[in-house]
Amino acid sequence: MRRIADLVAVAILIAVFQPGIADDMAVITWETLAQVSVTKQKDRYIPEFSKQVLALEQRKVTLTGFMLPLEPGLAQKHFLLTMEPPDGDFCMPGSAEQFAEVLAKNPVKLNVVDPITLSGTFVLVRDDSGGLLYRLIEAVMIEK
Repeated sequence: MRRIADLVAVAILIAVFQPGIADDMAVITWETLAQVSVTKQKDRYIPEFSKQVLALEQRKVTLTGFMLPLEPGLAQKHFLLTMEPPDGDFCMPGSAEQFAEVLAKNPVKLNVVDPITLSGTFVLVRDDSGGLLYRLIEAVMIEK
């Protein structure tokens, strides 16, 4: 009986303390980021974020997606992370909640084929004429 209790305790510790992810770091999904609506106020549109999304602001998070470079080069410090891979050179996949602007701490190797996972500080963009809703700052790539 003691052996079963020990095994259960170890299983709980493994589930709670995932290696490589800090205790205070939230793993967010694109489904969570989709919890936003936009309302028109006077001559502009204002995002209204769900409580779950609001709770992520200024927290360390991880997010997995596809790199969409904004400038030429084999290493990128400023790019978009998207829910789905781009369909072509001039095709932007999805809508505003399916993008996060990334400001990387160090250059990230260009990869437009495979999904990448980044960690960084999550910021809500409330008033951006570029149409972005989310930003990941001081982002670093999480190696698999």
